[in-house]
Amino acid sequence: MTTALIVIAALIIIALSAYATMLLLKLKRQNAHNQQVLAERQAKADEHRQRVLTDIRYIAAAMLEDRCELSEGVVRIGKLFDALSMTEQVTPLFPNLFTHYDIIKSHPIMEARKALPKQQRMKLDFERMRSEADLNDNILSEAKIIADFESPRTH
Repeated sequence: MTTALIVIAALIIIALSAYATMLLLKLKRQNAHNQQVLAERQAKADEHRQRVLTDIRYIAAAMLEDRCELSEGVVRIGKLFDALSMTEQVTPLFPNLFTHYDIIKSHPIMEARKALPKQQRMKLDFERMRSEADLNDNILSEAKIIADFESPRTH
């Protein structure tokens, strides 16, 4: 009878070992799949980031070539850096652009602007024009750098 118990115990151990091996293989496949999905997501995020950085460089070049008004370019660039969560990182590199951006980013546009009383629109226009006049040359100098900007890689 003890031999039968030993055989039964051995069969139980073999079955549990086989089950554990099957679970480990399943876990390994699942981890490999998760790594693949993560790598694909990262590749898509990197591709999106590069497209947005290309847009930022294009806007800066358009500002330099007078194809885009200074304030419009500043707002677009500022919003794109915001979208990339890079504003804190690049503000020290482009302080004049972000000084102007901080002044005009909350200014209403299009229909919201038209809905403002004339005095309010004039006040906002004066604020924008004063900032443009004070920072124009420095913003354009920063736009030259932005036109060739390559952001540091993040991990």
